[in-house]
Amino acid sequence: MKSQLFDIRREYKKGRLTPGNLNDNPFEQFDHWLNDAIHSDEYEPTAMTVATVSTDGHPSTRTVLLKGVENGRFIFFTNYESRKGRQLTANPYISLSFVWHKLERQIHIEGKAERCAPADSDAYFASRPYKSKIGARISPQSHVIGSRMEIMRAFVREAATWIGQSIKRPDNWGGFAVTPFRFEFWQGRESRLHDRFLYSQQADGSWKKERLAP
Repeated sequence: MKSQLFDIRREYKKGRLTPGNLNDNPFEQFDHWLNDAIHSDEYEPTAMTVATVSTDGHPSTRTVLLKGVENGRFIFFTNYESRKGRQLTANPYISLSFVWHKLERQIHIEGKAERCAPADSDAYFASRPYKSKIGARISPQSHVIGSRMEIMRAFVREAATWIGQSIKRPDNWGGFAVTPFRFEFWQGRESRLHDRFLYSQQADGSWKKERLAP
């Protein structure tokens, strides 16, 4: 097994980054790359790995879907009583990572999260499919349950209470908005000499762009 893993490698040849072909604004560069990913054959172009830290300093990661970039903030939705929700309530610092294998690209973002306004969470919840709304109401996300049947029975019971009614967003479910202060754009290159560019926010709100060693 060890020798087989050692042999897994590929050369990255699909693109390059230079100061001249990177936008000076990291949000505009992100929009450009996300648009490329959406129009490629990436399976989940909006999927991002979200990393949070517990009160005792232990990191944890999971994958969620980006649902918007609004007013300089990255938006996703979750159960506020989930593991990530509780960790973000205690420590709002967060990182987001996008990996687009087909394009040989990655973006890593660090920032600070805050809860979205209830009206914004209501608006997004109203747009969700019916079954997703019921699931959000009944799932004690990240908590131990006895069996899948337990959650399925809860789903059926909850669905029966909302027949003919608009399903209300539960108070423990809503959005987080992440305000970034660091972006890194990564493009795979030959011989592992990858292109990496860091955008760091300055005191006046501008962005400084620098090349990093691969």
